[in-house]
Amino acid sequence: MTASSASRREFLKTTAVAGTLAAIPNAHAAGSDVLRVGLIGCGGRGTGAASQALAADSNVQLVAMADAFEDRLEQSLETLRNDRKVAAKVTVPAEHRFVGFQAYQQLLDSGVDVVLLCTPPHFRPIHLRAAVEAGKHVFAEKPVAVDSPGVHSVLKSCELARSKGLSIVSGLCLRYDNGFKETVRRIHDGAIGTVLTVFANDYRSGRWTKPHQPGWSEMTYQMRNWYNFTWLSGDFNVEQHVHYLDVSAWVMKNQYPVKAVGMGGRQVLTGPEYGQIYDHFSVVYEYADGAKLVSNCRQQPGCKNDMSCQVLGTKGRAQFAERRRGLRIEAPGNSWTFSGPQNRMMQTEHDELFASIRNGKPINNGEYMAWSTLLALLGRMAAYTGQEVTWEMAMKSQETLSPSRYDWDARPPAAQIAVPGQTRFV
Repeated sequence: MTASSASRREFLKTTAVAGTLAAIPNAHAAGSDVLRVGLIGCGGRGTGAASQALAADSNVQLVAMADAFEDRLEQSLETLRNDRKVAAKVTVPAEHRFVGFQAYQQLLDSGVDVVLLCTPPHFRPIHLRAAVEAGKHVFAEKPVAVDSPGVHSVLKSCELARSKGLSIVSGLCLRYDNGFKETVRRIHDGAIGTVLTVFANDYRSGRWTKPHQPGWSEMTYQMRNWYNFTWLSGDFNVEQHVHYLDVSAWVMKNQYPVKAVGMGGRQVLTGPEYGQIYDHFSVVYEYADGAKLVSNCRQQPGCKNDMSCQVLGTKGRAQFAERRRGLRIEAPGNSWTFSGPQNRMMQTEHDELFASIRNGKPINNGEYMAWSTLLALLGRMAAYTGQEVTWEMAMKSQETLSPSRYDWDARPPAAQIAVPGQTRFV
């Protein structure tokens, strides 16, 4: 057992919910009852998740929506009503449209069975805990936290969900892709031998911003521009690159590194409109057996894009990339290229969520979605501080990226830009 796996197991032992709770009977397991869905977070990803959820089951309805901003909610609702494939399943009366920081709790109290958590990542631990305590099945977008205390909260919530017989499906959708699953299976079966090095890339173009409008408080401005602030998004390395970091963890049989060192900064997206997050990261993670994960991500306009993962082993190599570039294994006498059948992974994750509710066999993606989030946080910590950061340090980090209170006139966390060598590890 590695040091990281030992520490994770010890953590789970000490944070598991005390006692054995009786599983909540699943009223929908074998019947045709309507599954009532609530959407929390009505941006583009939330709207897409709602459409996929409605397409996943023949007897499901969207009955409630919640968002910090009314215009986002109404725009999402209009989009769904205009989607001919799911419009008939959209029934959201005015009294089930909840707005503001407490909208999630109002939605949970409105009689839904399944909730889709698609807000900025900062809110995921809070919303997940409330949803599980309320006995709801959950689809949770990635990542699931922006700091280590948030990861610990998610682990506790997922353990509670398991004891209650509730499903939690993660938005780390590459794990639901047929080609990725088959490629990983072959690696685990020894197709490339012992894994020595994994390269995880996420190179993409610039990012969006929204100008400050008259009358907006600073909290409103940052919430509208959530991607650009670490306390809300976790930074690019966490918010987006977590996908291929999770693939790397999957390849390594859900073992995690013992330490990391890295660098990053703001080279192109340097204006105040880009908040405080970096536009590039490069992190080298090291495992207990000496294997390496080399992680690079960049978000700069006008540059070559590349979202992929390369795995080097003692007997060959494997590639994970976009479908047009293929998923393949190259090894003497054992080369292979995935040729199908293909699937729509983001639809599949919802299909499996709703099937698990109907058949009474809960899915719980809690551990890998939490630990892969911490993997991304470890990289951010190493890059922000310029120091070597161990997995144990990341697990025990006390840094909490939360405002003193959630209100529009509240002061958000200081938007300081991390300076390697000066920013301290907390």
